[in-house]
Amino acid sequence: MSRTIQSMKEKYLQPSLDMVRRTFTDHENAEEAQVVVNLIEEIRSMKTCIPELELIMTDENDEVIGYAMFSRFHLGGKFMDELLLLSPVAVKVECQRQHISKELIEYGFEKAKKMGFTAVIVEGNPQNYRSRGFKTSADYGIVAAESVGLPAVECLMVKELCEHALEHISGVVDYSDYKSLK
Repeated sequence: MSRTIQSMKEKYLQPSLDMVRRTFTDHENAEEAQVVVNLIEEIRSMKTCIPELELIMTDENDEVIGYAMFSRFHLGGKFMDELLLLSPVAVKVECQRQHISKELIEYGFEKAKKMGFTAVIVEGNPQNYRSRGFKTSADYGIVAAESVGLPAVECLMVKELCEHALEHISGVVDYSDYKSLK
């Protein structure tokens, strides 16, 4: 099977949203899927959006089978040129367990590092991200605001793209900039 990773192009905007919606509906529910789709559309319209880091994987039929969005993120108004948020990540249900998210995320790390970003933050199941080098962010002084409502402190994770990148980055993660997460 032939697969291609690329930055988002206009022709994939809607197909990527459709795939993300189906994936999150299958794994969560339609309401959660709509929140994720709204988040993507919201980030696309924000200054934090980096089109080169909105990544898709297509198959030999040019169908979107994987999606990962990296966007600028700040902690208390700081670190916007260093820190990225990885969210969301989705793989077409029928294509899961084929290392698609791994390939997209690793590709994103390399591209982000070349663009000068030094760290990535993600919220999710630690089992899904530890193997990609993510560590509990609280260990680095990056904690979630109470409003984030983490199920466990380990669910907020960070990864250095450059050695010692987190020595000077700390703060509180909140999603107040995102209307879709309120």
